[in-house]
Amino acid sequence: MNDKLNKEIKENDNELTAVESNKEEAVVEEVTIEVSEQKNEEKKSSKDNKKSIKDYLSKDLFADIKRISFTDEKPSEDDKHEALSEEYQGTFNDISENQIISAKVIGISDSDVMVDIGFKSEGLISRSEFDNKDLPEIGSNIDIFLEKFEDTDGNITLSKYKADFIKRWDELKHFCDSGEPVKGKIVKRVKGGLVVDLGVIQAFLPGSQADVQPIKNFDDLIGKEFDFQIVKVDEMRKNLVVSRKAILEESLNEKRQELMTKIEIGAELQGVVKNITDFGAFVDLGGVDGLIHITDFSWGRINHPSEIVEIGQEITVQIIDFNKETSRISLGLKQLVDNPWETIPEKYKVGDIVKGNIVSIMNYGIFIELEKGIEIGRAHV
Repeated sequence: MNDKLNKEIKENDNELTAVESNKEEAVVEEVTIEVSEQKNEEKKSSKDNKKSIKDYLSKDLFADIKRISFTDEKPSEDDKHEALSEEYQGTFNDISENQIISAKVIGISDSDVMVDIGFKSEGLISRSEFDNKDLPEIGSNIDIFLEKFEDTDGNITLSKYKADFIKRWDELKHFCDSGEPVKGKIVKRVKGGLVVDLGVIQAFLPGSQADVQPIKNFDDLIGKEFDFQIVKVDEMRKNLVVSRKAILEESLNEKRQELMTKIEIGAELQGVVKNITDFGAFVDLGGVDGLIHITDFSWGRINHPSEIVEIGQEITVQIIDFNKETSRISLGLKQLVDNPWETIPEKYKVGDIVKGNIVSIMNYGIFIELEKGIEIGRAHV
């Protein structure tokens, strides 16, 4: 009986062991399935997460996000001052000191001209820098010179005269380089010469360069306008030296060449007496000088050429001789009238008693003038 019981117990233990073994396999299988499913879910979750991150980095993600502004934060006084300073300095980006700029006239007072130069504040220019006849109109634009952005009082320093000076200086340098004449007006006399106004800028005219002929009184030239040639430019001192003589000589050379082709003996020309000496007078024929000898002034007797002509007098002369090699021209006045000796035989006969004026007494006799240009001599008995 005991053996039968033990056999049953043994069989029950075996069945129990088999059941527990099946349970363990089922648990293992279940755990394996769960782990596998968990891994699949983790992989799926990882893919979803990657897709989510990718979507997060997409530009479209920010399409509906509005920009956040921090302007609600109240700036400090220092920040305000710095911002205004930067904004003010920004207006100077396109210009700098010591240059010419354009400005708009916005007001004119008895002492100043107010202009708008595009800055935060207007500028003032002394009215003394403008000619009353050339005073600009309100609303017009003018060129001015910007000297400083701020002076000791915080004002912008401007000048109309300096702008005009710089522009005119550049123009005059062009005249000097090209050799073109420039018009000017003689305004005053100074030591060694004259001052010429060339418009904004004044130049020095040496006395020796005022004319081709010596000038007795320079004051006679004051107030007169002439053409001048700029012969020297001092860039550092901003000085100019001009010459009128150079212009006249150039013109005279042209006239001289033209005149030389027309000169012939017997021709009558107009001229101006430029100098008088004891032996005659020099006449300017327009670029060429000629000499009237004292014996060619009159058919009669004269003691000095000043009895007939004076300096500056315009006269008509006749060419009585011309040397092409030396360009020496001899002129005459008496040749313009008939020679009185040619009619002597018709007027006077041998044995006629005539009246005359004693014009000269010599040791060997006297000279009697019967008429202008006719003198006869009578020897002592």
